[in-house]
Amino acid sequence: MKTCLVIPTLNEEATIADVVRETRPFVDEVLVVDGHSTDRTRELAEEAGARAVLDPRMGKGAALRHALQATDAEIVIYIDADGSHEASDIPRLIAPIQAGEADLVVGCRMTGGSDELHGDLFKFTRLIGSEIITMTINYRWNVRLTDVQNGFRAIRRDVGLALGMRENRFAIEEEMVMRALRKKYRVVNVSSHEYKRRHGVSRIVLQRDWFSFVWCVAKHVLGLTR
Repeated sequence: MKTCLVIPTLNEEATIADVVRETRPFVDEVLVVDGHSTDRTRELAEEAGARAVLDPRMGKGAALRHALQATDAEIVIYIDADGSHEASDIPRLIAPIQAGEADLVVGCRMTGGSDELHGDLFKFTRLIGSEIITMTINYRWNVRLTDVQNGFRAIRRDVGLALGMRENRFAIEEEMVMRALRKKYRVVNVSSHEYKRRHGVSRIVLQRDWFSFVWCVAKHVLGLTR
């Protein structure tokens, strides 16, 4: 099964070349979906061996959806551009799909460990919020998932296209899981460690983004969205 690794970016020139080089040995194609960076992100990505395209300027969620249209690979893997994910875990992430045992696989930080969800009050708040969202989804769809928000994940492209995802920002990850469960696709977790980002700070701002996470879960759990 042909594989494409997708890296959504926005001004990630400090890390993008390293991430592309580290992931290339494990996939057939590396695709950078760039949010119209004003630095050298696209140039450095292409020099490192990736193909770069521009996203629709609507946020990470729109970039992830755009990637499904920009490749013909049968398996699409998503990874963050900040170097926080373990490239060598890619074969383990896609193995359940290749074996016909899963349609969506999410790397689990709860069993693999996370440097980004431990260490200070902000990280603790993110951890508790993520756990509550996971518990809510588990209860609603009677599953036993351990991480639904990690950006490191793999999905069958045809499944991704069939989900009808609509979130434009960071809630896209939990939306992907909920829509997959609602449509009876198989979702599993695979342990993977999340390292501290190599450069910069997270673009998730809880004071701004918390409502979108909560509302995304609420409208799917209550059946308020198609």
